[in-house]
Amino acid sequence: MIEIKNIRKSFGSLEVLKGIDLHIDKGEVVSIVGPSGAGKTTLLQIIGTLDRPDTGTVIVDGIDTSRLSKKKLSDFRNQHLGFVFQFHQLLPEFTALENIMIPAYIAGVSRKQARKRAEELLDFMNLGDRATHKPNELSGGEKQRVAVARALVNNPAVILADEPSGSLDTKNKEELHQLFFDLRDRFGQTFVIVTHDETLAAITDRTIHLRDGLIETPIIPQIPEEECSPLETTVSSE
Repeated sequence: MIEIKNIRKSFGSLEVLKGIDLHIDKGEVVSIVGPSGAGKTTLLQIIGTLDRPDTGTVIVDGIDTSRLSKKKLSDFRNQHLGFVFQFHQLLPEFTALENIMIPAYIAGVSRKQARKRAEELLDFMNLGDRATHKPNELSGGEKQRVAVARALVNNPAVILADEPSGSLDTKNKEELHQLFFDLRDRFGQTFVIVTHDETLAAITDRTIHLRDGLIETPIIPQIPEEECSPLETTVSSE
């Protein structure tokens, strides 16, 4: 599903990513964790084609994104990828339903089809009664669920989330975390989530530890071999 090969990225003299190789299977929910400055968000942006690496390739759903022109890359992003950020980034002048429909309009979907899909997603997230509410009339948890629905409206293969529950209280965090797995089970998306939330990382299918621009290899403790006592052989003589 996602194949990352030898990704390097520098900003001036600072090398942020130092040769990342990573494979993510279809339908996996993967978390990326690590200290601030480890390169987590940079890696997520490169996977999401929001930034280009200095070297290396990113292949998503069989498509080598490095070979796409700027226009084709924009179309690819709209049709194959969905984004969820720490802050919902909903447009305040539009209702919840309209915010969800916007990416579908960009993709050229008819108003009727976009509305139907947005309503289905709102119902799935138990927000059907909030469709006509604007962001300032929604709770923090509701805003973030609308943002997730917006990311899903074009049925992308991959959802990329950057600290998606970072601004939520404990109850809404737990509900959002469970929502990711419910969506994976229902729609089959692959989720790549950058997070500092240890609870979320612990329940994902796999956790990628990033430090100083490299993926840390888990250290497997060595168990010392026990000294074996020599076999005693009894020889009987007749």
